[in-house]
Amino acid sequence: MSKPVELIIFDWDGTLFDSVGQIVTSLKFAAEQFNQPLSDEAAQSIIGLGLPEVAQILFPNVPELHDQILQCYGDHYVEHSKHDQWFEGVAEMLNDLKSQGIQLAVATGKSRRGLDWVLAQTKSTHLFEITRAASETKSKPDPLMLAEILEHTGLSADQAIMVGDSSYDLEMAHNIAMPKVGVSYGVHTPEILSQYNPIAIVDNVAMLHQTLNHQVQQKQAV
Repeated sequence: MSKPVELIIFDWDGTLFDSVGQIVTSLKFAAEQFNQPLSDEAAQSIIGLGLPEVAQILFPNVPELHDQILQCYGDHYVEHSKHDQWFEGVAEMLNDLKSQGIQLAVATGKSRRGLDWVLAQTKSTHLFEITRAASETKSKPDPLMLAEILEHTGLSADQAIMVGDSSYDLEMAHNIAMPKVGVSYGVHTPEILSQYNPIAIVDNVAMLHQTLNHQVQQKQAV
């Protein structure tokens, strides 16, 4: 018998938060300060990974500059991201799910510094049972941050759903046998997301809200 859904884990950037454009801009700004070529496509492709992994992929030839580039990126992002916000409908979705007794969590490639910044910016810390940032655990697609969230909540992988916009999110969930939902309005295309056999791939937050409610109610009825 399938277990009811008790926990929904969200990626942050490109899933809950409309920040992909600013991340790309800040990465390109940092790269330019150190004379490193970087295209929009390359910058966008790594969103979801931890910052050390980002530096290794985007700037493999200058490891001695990684710390400086990442510091520059972080400073620029914090300074210029004040107008980034949740996608339309996210606040309503999170509050609705929480009102149904569903525990909510965040698993993100952001640093703890960056995550705490946006949690404060959105005044949403209270919505989440636990949040995990890549700087305090292993980067996606390693499933360690999901395992840590499950340990904290005392739940099993089949009682949770991972929601994300990148292959790293869905591969991470796949690696721990956790059901998953892909969103196509963030970083990666439906074709890429479909490789990981998600429950669904949705095109907007309204569809995501409907899909998650259906999963919650369907499993509660079993």
